Amino acid sequence: MRPGDEVTVHQLLGRISYFHALFIEPALPSAPAAVSGETCCNHRTPAGKERPDAAGLLAGTAWAVLDEITTTLGAHARRCPTHGPGCCATCRVSSAATTLAETWLATEHHAYQRPEPNTQTRQACREAAATRMTRVFVRQHHAPCPAVHGTEKAGAWLLPGADELPLTGELLALWRHPLAGGRSPVVSWLNHCTDLDDIRRVLETRRPTP
Repeated sequence: MRPGDEVTVHQLLGRISYFHALFIEPALPSAPAAVSGETCCNHRTPAGKERPDAAGLLAGTAWAVLDEITTTLGAHARRCPTHGPGCCATCRVSSAATTLAETWLATEHHAYQRPEPNTQTRQACREAAATRMTRVFVRQHHAPCPAVHGTEKAGAWLLPGADELPLTGELLALWRHPLAGGRSPVVSWLNHCTDLDDIRRVLETRRPTP
């Protein structure tokens, strides 16, 4: 990584943590039936061939905040069925990103009184968040994982924009090319909001009048 890239990553992770605590956690919709995530690669490979584990690599980095957030989400989280300190660190980041995207998407839809997001949109958001955030983690910590693919299969047109769902849209936009430099797609007016009702009111004032 170039000088300053780690600072950028820490800032982005800090923004996730702050926004989750301020906006998402107080407004979480009812938890769905608990659904297990995919088995991480460390729990489906022969002993002795495991990838760096969550307890060793993940716990000592700023990325541990993703683990802390998903721990509070209970049934919303999609964890490895054998969730524990021996899980692959990269798989753990991928599953945490998936959980974040799906939870933020559902919470914003619920708070703004919009219909439930369809299956294709949910899948696209999960896939984009997991791919984009894991790609940065792998680059920063040199922890490639054969179980985590670096491509987005779903069409970009399925992803919500920041003008539609500001938190989810910004999350996906910020992690698209976070280390490329240039203009950062931060939704600055979010910094002046204190809850999702504030965001909803701003969105309503920005809607074109019929």
